[in-house]
Amino acid sequence: MPQQADKAAPVSPQHQKMVGQYLAALKAEKQIAANTALSYEADLLAVARALENRGCSFYNVTAEELRASMPIWAGHLAATSQARRISAIKGMMAFAIAEAWRQDNPAQYLDRPSLPSRLPKSLSEDEMLKLISISEKDDSADGVMLLAIIEILYATGLRVSEMTRLEVAPFEQRRQTIIITGKGNKERMVAFTDVALSAAETWLKMREALPAAVTSPWLFPGKGDAPISRQKVHQLLKDLAIKAGVDADKVSPHILRHSFATHMLNRGADLRSLQMLLGHADIATTEIYTKTQDNRLMGLVKDAHPLADES
Repeated sequence: MPQQADKAAPVSPQHQKMVGQYLAALKAEKQIAANTALSYEADLLAVARALENRGCSFYNVTAEELRASMPIWAGHLAATSQARRISAIKGMMAFAIAEAWRQDNPAQYLDRPSLPSRLPKSLSEDEMLKLISISEKDDSADGVMLLAIIEILYATGLRVSEMTRLEVAPFEQRRQTIIITGKGNKERMVAFTDVALSAAETWLKMREALPAAVTSPWLFPGKGDAPISRQKVHQLLKDLAIKAGVDADKVSPHILRHSFATHMLNRGADLRSLQMLLGHADIATTEIYTKTQDNRLMGLVKDAHPLADES
């Protein structure tokens, strides 16, 4: 079975060394996330194992041998995973050339599988208001904290990893803007609404009464010295969705980020500003939100165009 090919004996020390050097370079030059590095490592070791089964290596594999090895590992992978693995191979081969391990790139003509266009899922404004309304009724520590989390996520479009690492000091000073360090250690400025700052202020008053939290540098403390975990935030939101009568499968920290972007765009935000707020390196990533506007734009034409009602 193809799945067993990825779980065979370890690859040769030679391949392990090559993959390790490539990943070290990626981490140093592109600051890739730890999870991305782990995925690339698993991908490249699986490919190396398939190549070894054919008696070749990254050093000497030809384009034909590389293509012939693909069915060994591609059969059990989704299209997105296949695309990522091919990207990893292409990067590995380019690195091999840069390091003078080989002269040519046998992966340059490998085709990635076509991927379905996936539009970002978001909540409606009404669904967001339901979550906020139910959260406002919970005066427990978790409830007050969750309201602050929701208001901050919805006001800024922060990634959950960025939100969990917010420090308490800027909120004690009631700063309306702070600098966030996002993916690739890139910094950007985010602004908070008065509503988000008010929710944070209410949380700070309750936070001061919690012995485990008062000495923590994090706005939302977790266990020990760590900030709140992403898993904890995710579960709190799921529980809240059930109480609010909103489909829990539609609610997550990342969907709140999508909701922020979609609602901002629907209400007139320009793409460049939204790109900066979201911390997207490429505006093409931001442009995908425009594809969620078809129904809104059709409604706008029907409501506003002077000839829309004429038959």
